Amino acid sequence: MAGCGPVWLVAGLADVVAALALTPTTLRPRPRHHPSPQDGAAFIQPRRRRVTTLPPAPRPCTSCPYKRDTPSGIWSPEEYAKLALYDGPTWSQPPRLFQCHVHDHDADGVRVCGGWAGCHDMAESLSLRLAVECGQIGPHIAQAILDYESPAPLFTSGSEAAAHGLRDLHTPGPAARRAINKITRTRTDLT
Repeated sequence: MAGCGPVWLVAGLADVVAALALTPTTLRPRPRHHPSPQDGAAFIQPRRRRVTTLPPAPRPCTSCPYKRDTPSGIWSPEEYAKLALYDGPTWSQPPRLFQCHVHDHDADGVRVCGGWAGCHDMAESLSLRLAVECGQIGPHIAQAILDYESPAPLFTSGSEAAAHGLRDLHTPGPAARRAINKITRTRTDLT
């Protein structure tokens, strides 16, 4: 099980989780090769801080783009465009876990988005398979994501959620403006 091999892309997620549970040593961070002058690099890049990824919160946040009762127009068009990408077949999905929008994306203890986990078929999720195989999350977090059921009503697809979110993008209502203000006060990584 060295590296993120293609064999894990075709294996079922339950098989990956079970295999990793039997071999906990595979969950250690793998050493990374850093560029050196011998490689022709002018400098050594600093190592990125490892971020702890937590399972979804018990219920999606109030501004979750997947929730049916979230006001339209809160997030940027680029953020809404990401939602539909997870609707496709496994091989065409984005490789990164979809994180909760309420937290800074580089903060320690960032959560997987509850709306994302509840809306999409996580057994067919490329990003979940890769996160397990590459050691970003352990088997217990993967199982929590697989088992997640949202207590709040969600859209049936990322495309449906995106269409709702984009509807009032240029004229967000009072509830959307309140949510935007709250998020910009909370997050430090927004521009």
